[in-house]
Amino acid sequence: MSTYILIHGAWHGSWCWENIVPLLENAGHRVIAIDLPGHGEDLTPVSDVTLDAYTNRVVAAIDELDEEVILVGHSMGGIVVSQTAEYRPKRIRSLVYLTAFLLQHGQNMLAVPPNPAMRVSDDGRTIAVPADKAKDIFYNHCLDEDAARAAARLKVQSLRPFVAPLSLTEQNYGQVPRYYIEGLRDQAIPIASQRLMEAASPCKEVFSLDTDHSPFYSTPGQLGAILLGIGEK
Repeated sequence: MSTYILIHGAWHGSWCWENIVPLLENAGHRVIAIDLPGHGEDLTPVSDVTLDAYTNRVVAAIDELDEEVILVGHSMGGIVVSQTAEYRPKRIRSLVYLTAFLLQHGQNMLAVPPNPAMRVSDDGRTIAVPADKAKDIFYNHCLDEDAARAAARLKVQSLRPFVAPLSLTEQNYGQVPRYYIEGLRDQAIPIASQRLMEAASPCKEVFSLDTDHSPFYSTPGQLGAILLGIGEK
């Protein structure tokens, strides 16, 4: 049995894993999907949402367990799993980046140009995706009903985690095996950007899905199979 901790991306919450959790659990694995501060059911004020707050939440979840975990990060969740690995390298069996930010020491998420439809608020505190653009950016290969239901659950996103630089070392973060799952039709982090990150931070293995930024809705069976395969390695 493996233990998976699933970390959502910006604007999303643990709800986005609703099709993946049962696939992994039905195969006999333990699955923990976390709401990061200010996301999903968590009511942390946006003014208190930082990369440190995100990372502390995941570190606390790991510290409650006795076993090693497979830490999966989607999109912005990539920076969260990277920073967590720096703090708990011996507790993490592998890192999985799902159409995610795979950044190096000192970089922040602005190292990858954001989709031009995304808008920073006038006060510089939050970043938003216009409601009429969410399907095109995140769910362009999802069923219309899945896209609409997901878009309706998106929450306000603090800008602070986007601009926070990662602090990573080779002796900690660098010792944890990494896997990357690409989305070939991703409009949030285009495949060219994904592959530039992969080239800069090589992974043990790269998997490709011919789909959008949200394989947990567009191709859940294929994504589940990849995650199960990683759990067997």
